[in-house]
Formats: sequence, structure tokens, C-alpha cells
Amino acid sequence: MAISISVVLLLVVLAVVFMRNGTLKPSHAAVCVLLGFYMASTSLAPTIHNGLTATADIVSSLKP
Repeated sequence: MAISISVVLLLVVLAVVFMRNGTLKPSHAAVCVLLGFYMASTSLAPTIHNGLTATADIVSSLKP
């Protein structure tokens, strides 16, 4: 659960930065949000979740 909250917060920060720079319009952001909601209800959602979890595990195991 902590990983998905972190990813959501990262995406929100990126969206805010893009909107402030003028490179992301509010209508484009709304489309991205709707796409996320629709993707979450598809059969592809578990695959995406597993991929993000595996990537987070790899990154957390790296030692600087």
C-alpha cells in the first residue's frame, strides 16, 4: 500500500509541475486521470501493479 501511495504522490507532483510550466493543460490532466481509473478496472491492472512492485523491490535493494 505504501508503494502505491508513493507512486500516486509522485504522479500528482509531476502533474502539478507540468501544469505550472504550461506543458500540461487541465483537460489533458483530466483525460490522464480518467485513463488511470479505467486502467485500474481492466485485466491489465494486476500486471501493472506487479511490475511496479517488482521495480520498487529492485530499487529498494540497491546499495549506494
